[in-house]
Amino acid sequence: MLKKLLVLAALAAAGYVAYSKVTEAQQERDLWNEATAAPDLR
Repeated sequence: MLKKLLVLAALAAAGYVAYSKVTEAQQERDLWNEATAAPDLR
């Protein structure tokens, strides 16, 4: 029982780390896209 709980906790931690990395990468891409986009001069 304890071994299953530890495996589940490890999977949850790995999932959280992966989600954080993906979210951080998306925010970085959005920031660069905004910074390098042509200005709207209307």
